[in-house]
Amino acid sequence: MSNARAAIDWYVQVLGAEVTYQPIMMDDGRVGHVELAIGDAHWMMADAFPEVGVEPPLTDRGAAVSLHLTVDDVDAWAERVVAAGVPMDRGPQDEEYAGRIAIFHDPYGHRWYLNSMPDS
Repeated sequence: MSNARAAIDWYVQVLGAEVTYQPIMMDDGRVGHVELAIGDAHWMMADAFPEVGVEPPLTDRGAAVSLHLTVDDVDAWAERVVAAGVPMDRGPQDEEYAGRIAIFHDPYGHRWYLNSMPDS
């Protein structure tokens, strides 16, 4: 992560994330560890620490991993993301294999995959 403090704010404000473990700040001002959650989805992150192999995504090369969230209303989530200045890479659209989907890259280079399955 290239700016974990800004990313924390973005995830809280735009995606409604909750900080579940307060940031551990290193002597040099970097975030050493923080934990966030959106519903039942939890993740840990930190600023870049190249000295131990922790690097931010390479935004010019795409992403091999998607952060996947199943949400109630893909369109509402997509509207919040777009309102924050982030365009959708795909969708919102209906997909036979995944229900309603939307895909975007957050300002920090992470690829998010949102979906909601139709009621059966």
